[in-house]
Amino acid sequence: MSRAAAPRPILPLWAAVLASLAGGLLLTLAFPALGWWPMAFPAVVLALISLVGRSIGAAALVGFVFGAAFFLVNLFFTARYLGPVPWIALSMLETALTAVGAIPIALAYRWIPRVLPGLTGRLLVLPLVVAGLWTLREQIVGSWPYGGFPWGRIGITQAGSPLAHLASWVGVSGLTFLMVLLCAASIEYVRVARFRRPLTVLPTAIVAVLLVLVPQFPTTPAGTLRVGAVQGNGPAGYFDARTPNAVLRAQLAATAPLLDEDMDVLLWPEGGVDSDPTSNAETAAVLDSLAERIGAPLLVSAVTARDDEYFNSALLWRAHEGAVQTYDKRHPVPFGEYVPDRAFFEPFAPDLIGLIQREYTPGTSAPFFDIDGVGVGLAICFDVIYDDVIWDGAHAGAQIYMFQTNNADFRGTDENLQQLAFARMRAIETGRSVVNLSTVGTSQVIAPDGSTIDGLAADEAGHMLSDVPLRTGLTPAVIVGEWVKSILGWGSLLALIGAGVLAGRVTRDRNGPGGDTKTPAPEGTGVPR
Repeated sequence: MSRAAAPRPILPLWAAVLASLAGGLLLTLAFPALGWWPMAFPAVVLALISLVGRSIGAAALVGFVFGAAFFLVNLFFTARYLGPVPWIALSMLETALTAVGAIPIALAYRWIPRVLPGLTGRLLVLPLVVAGLWTLREQIVGSWPYGGFPWGRIGITQAGSPLAHLASWVGVSGLTFLMVLLCAASIEYVRVARFRRPLTVLPTAIVAVLLVLVPQFPTTPAGTLRVGAVQGNGPAGYFDARTPNAVLRAQLAATAPLLDEDMDVLLWPEGGVDSDPTSNAETAAVLDSLAERIGAPLLVSAVTARDDEYFNSALLWRAHEGAVQTYDKRHPVPFGEYVPDRAFFEPFAPDLIGLIQREYTPGTSAPFFDIDGVGVGLAICFDVIYDDVIWDGAHAGAQIYMFQTNNADFRGTDENLQQLAFARMRAIETGRSVVNLSTVGTSQVIAPDGSTIDGLAADEAGHMLSDVPLRTGLTPAVIVGEWVKSILGWGSLLALIGAGVLAGRVTRDRNGPGGDTKTPAPEGTGVPR
């Protein structure tokens, strides 16, 4: 078996820490509000070169620095009303997971060149495994603990870029994989330094061509739906001073210009009805009157109670029939809409935990309404960041998506624009139009290609009335997206484990009977580097 020495670090540890810090900060620039999407690529490059040749402890250190620099800035909006405790707690959890996830990437840089020291191993296999491990790390951060928080995914940075169309083929995770693959392949091309051999640039060139030239997967036009959408800009924040039904009145006032317009459905945002119309006769009468006046069903949102459980619900409301269809939010926000393990956490922050009195129950129904034969996919607020909600809506027959959200607790931050980037990427990923509606903005009608049809600025009451394109047909991202995530993520971990086993054999062969017992110990022992 061929033998190769363990890779030496590209950077000394102190420089790797600084590079990771710079990489994390650069990555924040790729997300809204700035949205400088090209910055994602140098950010990934800096993160990866910092891990080459690192020991386990040093890999965790540089991974921690990268994660802290990114999440402490990217998630700063969580401190808007509740102060530093939730912001620091969430950021440090995501940072710790990022640090742990850096270790397998560093091991890939150590093991794969040992077992595959040729150009194929360095230029093709190593970048594939590294990109897969980065994707796996995103999946773990986005699913654990308590359902995870898949907010800072690399692929989302491209929502406004020419590369976003690839999400229709491979989903957001697949786009993350291809972006990291391009960075990792470019790094190895430079490290191998065989510039006079044209074939050595082939892996990098192929990935670059895929990113740039593959068109968006086409879905089939199926007419239009005339949608009225109202952003009431009412006092919908957790700490906003309000009187009973103040948000409902704000929504009604902003709806007034639409009362004599023809439409197929009227959409209101999450929390647009601040009392339960399924149990409050007065609120139900108001919605009945509105639905009768406009001659169309309402798609509204309210907190509902059933069997001593509370739900964050979307309701399809018809005049004098009430809620004929209900969808309950799949992913209530931990420490925002419920407190997991309350008895454990409450002693650490009793005032903050005490603010959350209701415990929202996760919904189990499909995120889908049938509105007079038109399939509508649904997501409530942070539901939009979870792949399963979006894909389940498409599989159920969605021809259009309507996302209801309430960003009032994050006024004055870029949270609403980051969430809007998710909505735009979901449109491209599924080949469907999206009506993304907030209580306080930013609200937009987004075409299947990600372009903006109509919009409302933040912190202003207003309405939109749009003939929104409908689409049928499933994109590859929807059909095989879960398989893509599993193969890229867990497949890369299996490849790493296999490489580790083979690397151990290489070391034993080298140091066994008749071997060179004076060969230095494998990297990762002794002083961290």
